[in-house]
Amino acid sequence: MEASAAGRARRGWRRARDAGSSLSRAAVLLFLSAFLVRAPPSVGYLVRLPRAFRLTQDAVKIVGSSSFPENSTAQITSTGSLVFQNFEESMSGVYTCFLEYKPSVEEVVKNLQLKYIIYAYREPHYYYQFTARYHAAPCNSIYNISFEKKLLQILSKLVLDLSCEISLLKSECHHVKMQRAGLQNELFFTFSVSSLDTEKGPKPCTEHNCDSSNRLSKAKNLIERFFNQQVEVLGRRAEPLPEIYYIEGTLQMVWINRCFPGYGMNILQHPKCPECCVICSPGSYNPRDGIHCLQCNSSMVYGAKACL
Repeated sequence: MEASAAGRARRGWRRARDAGSSLSRAAVLLFLSAFLVRAPPSVGYLVRLPRAFRLTQDAVKIVGSSSFPENSTAQITSTGSLVFQNFEESMSGVYTCFLEYKPSVEEVVKNLQLKYIIYAYREPHYYYQFTARYHAAPCNSIYNISFEKKLLQILSKLVLDLSCEISLLKSECHHVKMQRAGLQNELFFTFSVSSLDTEKGPKPCTEHNCDSSNRLSKAKNLIERFFNQQVEVLGRRAEPLPEIYYIEGTLQMVWINRCFPGYGMNILQHPKCPECCVICSPGSYNPRDGIHCLQCNSSMVYGAKACL
């Protein structure tokens, strides 16, 4: 009888009502178990329960809560573990695990309580940004517009098999004063090359080298080779140079690492993953693809994209 009484326990989970509004899904699978864990001040440290205390699958009674979204995306197992699947941004917030038990018949009921803060996160939005300059026709010439479209088509086709996408960010024509040649027209291009989801590419990608950073590295090499070949072709020409041609040495490629709106990097708050884009906590926001969440005392939700 004493062993039976000692085994009676109640375990449950409750979620605080301070999570953010419903947003797009974040690709994350979280498994969280609070078995044999004590309450604050230090969250996350394991401790031993009294020897007389035993939990079995039959003895544990799972207690839900009306404030917890018990559905297909979050479940409490028979051992009291909280499991998330298809985690949504709006599910970020404070979760409390509470355990009620009696070490023996003679002793009073004891309680353990542990609070977790669970954050959604997303992979950073990283891509290469590159610039190049071309000797151009007069700035109001239709030939420049036609060349711009053709160049974008060639570059896009170049990285198509890598499931990468090239976008034209900016195109400007300027009159540039040269030391000996006087004024000449130049086109200033700014492009970005980013990776697409592999399932959206022209071919299914299942190999180990299909990760986005690997594909972007290959795309970078192809782009550099393309511009180097233009220099080689011009160097072998016997006839005069064409009206529009690449200016040698002007290609510049820069690696860009950004977070999506509502996310940011914080090495102080998340030291174990300093390069992770973690959802902005209440009191902060990120309105665009920046790196850090900005301070906003009036923001009371997770994943804020505006300071309201």
